[in-house]
Amino acid sequence: MDLRRWLVHREVASPNFNARRAPVSMVVLHYTGMRSAAEALERMCDPAAEVSAHYMIDEDGTVTQLVDEDHRAWHAGKSWWRGTTDVNSASVGIELVNPGHEFGYRPFPEAQIEALLPLLADIVKRHDVPRANVVGHSDIAPARKQDPGELFPWERLARLRLALPVPALKMRLMFDNPGAFTLALERFGYDITDATAAVRAFQRRFRPRLIDGEIDGECGALLFELLLERDLGRAR
Repeated sequence: MDLRRWLVHREVASPNFNARRAPVSMVVLHYTGMRSAAEALERMCDPAAEVSAHYMIDEDGTVTQLVDEDHRAWHAGKSWWRGTTDVNSASVGIELVNPGHEFGYRPFPEAQIEALLPLLADIVKRHDVPRANVVGHSDIAPARKQDPGELFPWERLARLRLALPVPALKMRLMFDNPGAFTLALERFGYDITDATAAVRAFQRRFRPRLIDGEIDGECGALLFELLLERDLGRAR
């Protein structure tokens, strides 16, 4: 049964889409980063802006669909994740209304997260998206983006197996040198063209209490455990 008709409250058609060139294997979470939901919606429906997403979730929990999932929405921009360069073709994009770091970043309201969880669960189930491919915009574009940011409750998603959890640490672990850590970060999935930005993105996702771009034993241990889970086939 297609649950979308129960999970989506309204449809506002955006002209900003084209044909997919790959099957859906990812979900990318964003914040709108604009002063209001109306402003964000207007921009995503403006042909001149050339941006959109499949869904937008307001702070009161209202879910708006802008682009059908069969189509390629324009939400990821220049991005990369685990070898995928056309993330727009391979993903469903969800925008969460939040002013973002530029206009007064704040926690995501309960109503908004309560609306996100069943929608995300439905998308993940229909497209068989692995937990490791439910990512933030900052994960796929670390040099450009910070969203959904350090206040996003990834642990809520992880408890429902909708995203990877922060692994339990058994040790502090220093890689042999910064380059070794960076290469391991690429192996996990990140674009390391800007290595410091990639480290910050990793911290924002897995250690949000301290985002300094510095490689330390805690970061090393987190990455080691994540790679171990992946290699053992437990990170799906």
